[in-house]
Amino acid sequence: MEIVPGLRSIRLLGSKAYLVLGDETTLVDAGLRGSGQLLRRYLEGLGRSPRDVKRIVCTHGHPDHIGGVREIAAMTGAEVLMHEADVQRLRMGMREALRALRPWAFVAAVTRGPEDARPLADGAILPGLGGLEVVHTPGHTPGSVCLYSPTHRLVIVGDVLQVIRGALSLPSLVFTEDMALARRSVGRLAELDVRTICFAHYATWRDGGGEALRALAERERATNGFAARSESTSPERVSGRRPRDKEARG
Repeated sequence: MEIVPGLRSIRLLGSKAYLVLGDETTLVDAGLRGSGQLLRRYLEGLGRSPRDVKRIVCTHGHPDHIGGVREIAAMTGAEVLMHEADVQRLRMGMREALRALRPWAFVAAVTRGPEDARPLADGAILPGLGGLEVVHTPGHTPGSVCLYSPTHRLVIVGDVLQVIRGALSLPSLVFTEDMALARRSVGRLAELDVRTICFAHYATWRDGGGEALRALAERERATNGFAARSESTSPERVSGRRPRDKEARG
């Protein structure tokens, strides 16, 4: 499905991914293991080859987003980019997970990460859509990132946000590592000029994304007392409503 010119969503196993089309094609997220053939067929339908994909950007290190990254990287020859904080988190062993006794810890311990991921830094600009800015939005995972296109007033959020009963909401309480950081990350997203929000597990929020983000940030500020205009949550720099709900659970 075309979101805006140069951006298409594609259903992979476990979640949606996004193709940023241009002189160089970027894949945002890689689905579960076994997603490679779905991607191949989709690209062939566009008259493109897997070898046109030059980079794979991982929004975070959960298996429904990176499970297919090794096979897709091998198929395409693309470089893989992931925030260093999630690269480090995926080195957690089962002994550490047992000490933490939290769902996110067990997910990290059993998830197979990319073989050789290049660090993805906050503020980096990637090709496509007039320049895609990397926004580090920790909380759901330490290295969660969003991709922001000022040209199209659009943000790809991975699992940093949910839609529950038509309202923009915080990420999953069960699988989020640090909800306080997640709230601060929402405050950072609320500062962006956004119209369209692209999720991994929900229908695209086509209009009014900025208003919905600010409403969520204000609601959380009033309830939990975090700063609506947050300081950067990046370690490098230390209720809107919709009629449609989720497309799939992740």
